Amino acid sequence: MSRILIVEDEARISSFVAKGLKAEGFTPTVVGDGITGLDYALTGEFDLMILDIGLPGLDGFDILARISVERPTLPVIVLTARDSVLDTVTALEGGAADYMSKPFRFGELLARVRLRLRSQGEAAPDDVLESADVRLDLRTRRASAGDREVELSAREFALAEVLMRNRGLVLSREQLLSQVWGYDFDPGSNIVDVYVGYLRKKLGADLVTTVRGVGYRVD
Repeated sequence: MSRILIVEDEARISSFVAKGLKAEGFTPTVVGDGITGLDYALTGEFDLMILDIGLPGLDGFDILARISVERPTLPVIVLTARDSVLDTVTALEGGAADYMSKPFRFGELLARVRLRLRSQGEAAPDDVLESADVRLDLRTRRASAGDREVELSAREFALAEVLMRNRGLVLSREQLLSQVWGYDFDPGSNIVDVYVGYLRKKLGADLVTTVRGVGYRVD
C-alpha cells in the first residue's frame, strides 16, 4: 500500500485529497507547513509527495531544491494556485515530476499519482546508461560527454534517460511528453524539440537522431 505525503496548508483541500486517496487504497499523511513537510519527505518513508508551493515556514520551491539533492527518487506532484508559465517551468526544472493548477479534478490527480507510482514500481534500472561517449549515472544524477562533466536540468536528464533506455527505438513526441513530462501538453507544443536541442548542445550534436515525421532516436 503506497504512502503519500500531502504538504498543503489549506485544510479543505488537503482533507479532500486525503479522503479521496484513502478511498482508493492509499495511505495519506497530511502536513500543513513547509518545514515539517520537508522533514517528513526526507525520512524515506513515503512513495510520493503532493506539494503546494505557497506554504508557511518554507516555500515549496525550496522544498523541491532540497529533495532533488537528498531524495531525488521521490516523485513530487506540485498542486498549486500558481499557474503562470514561469512557476510551471520553475517547478519542473526544480525536479517536480508533475504540475497541476488549482482548481483541479480529483480524477485527474489520481491518474497522475498512479502513473508516477507505476513508474517508480518498475524494475530497478542499471545505475549507468551509456551511448557512444555519453554517460548518465542514475544514482548520482550526473551526466558526462567524453571526459567532460555536463550539468543537466532535471527535465533534460529525464529526457536523456528515456531516450537512452530505449536505444535504437524511435520515440514519438507524444511518447516523450507522456514519459518525461507526465501529462498532456498542447499537441502543437514544441517543448520536446526544444529540449532535444538542449541535449544536443550539451551532450553532442550526434547523440539524438531525428526521424522525420516520427520522432527521435538514440543509437
